[in-house]
Amino acid sequence: MRNPFLIGTKIYLRPLEREDAALFVPWINDAEVNRTLNRYRPMTLEAEEEFIQSLVKSEHDLALGIVARQTDRLIGATGLHRIDFRNHHAAFGIVIGDKNEWNKGYGTEATGLLVGYAFGTLNLNRVWLHVYENNPRAIHVYEKVGFKREGVLRQDRYQEGRYWDAITMGILREEWKP
Repeated sequence: MRNPFLIGTKIYLRPLEREDAALFVPWINDAEVNRTLNRYRPMTLEAEEEFIQSLVKSEHDLALGIVARQTDRLIGATGLHRIDFRNHHAAFGIVIGDKNEWNKGYGTEATGLLVGYAFGTLNLNRVWLHVYENNPRAIHVYEKVGFKREGVLRQDRYQEGRYWDAITMGILREEWKP
């Protein structure tokens, strides 16, 4: 394990590093991967390196790489964003960029690890996210971890020739079951 921060059974989370950008660029530019992200422009290596550096320096973001323990390979990233220490909440995000690693439970484990850290270490009370209705796999993962549907941003995204709703989901500390 290289610089582990949070360790699970199948994965571990570690800080992102500048050289990780070279892996992320092809993932972010892959239409199948980015169809679930709020991204519509191509990513360059320079822009991704700058993005990672901005996250590392931010007091209100915690971005971590997701590494498969079996292979010790980076397969994606997850994070808490817009951390509000006064009101004790943050936005959650995740991407498994390596499509060969989809449907192996890594996203569920990474989500659980980071939500547990948010409540147990950062003393947050609520973690929330937006997920597009055309991403049923992610919705299933979030519900499995304990997120509840809180609302809908109607026709929030235009993609594939139509508008899609964004579902707001959240989990409270009192609802968290590690």
